[in-house]
Amino acid sequence: MAGTKTYIDIISYCLMPNHFHILLKQNQDGGISKFLSVIQNSYTKYTNTKNERIGPLLQGQFKAVKIDSEEQLLHISRYIHLNPYSSAVVANLNFLPNYEWSSFKEFITDQPYEICKKDVILDSFKSADEYKNFVLDNADYQKNLERIKHLVIDS
Repeated sequence: MAGTKTYIDIISYCLMPNHFHILLKQNQDGGISKFLSVIQNSYTKYTNTKNERIGPLLQGQFKAVKIDSEEQLLHISRYIHLNPYSSAVVANLNFLPNYEWSSFKEFITDQPYEICKKDVILDSFKSADEYKNFVLDNADYQKNLERIKHLVIDS
């Protein structure tokens, strides 16, 4: 329908075995909450029906962070795309572009389908290869942070 605004635009995502990361742009007031409610309720209903179970699947409410700068936006996208590597879901960095539950491959190749509004990120780079290097160049640093984060004591 012409002129209809969607609740959100998906910028990037990564589905992990026990959680997910999704970078969204809100197009309507309350859009992110509405979108996530529909996704979580639909997934819960599907899973409960398929597995003949009842009750919630996800614990607690989603956590959201408002992005205040382009630098933060780019860092969050990189963090999301590196998550399978830094969390050891993929054993080798060479496997990261083929992790099927992430938008990283969509960002760095010409796929026949697109879920993400990747231009929000890629417009900050000269090419998709430059973005790929931006992500991969931070991989070992992020993986090391992931290893030690449980040692940090919140005050």
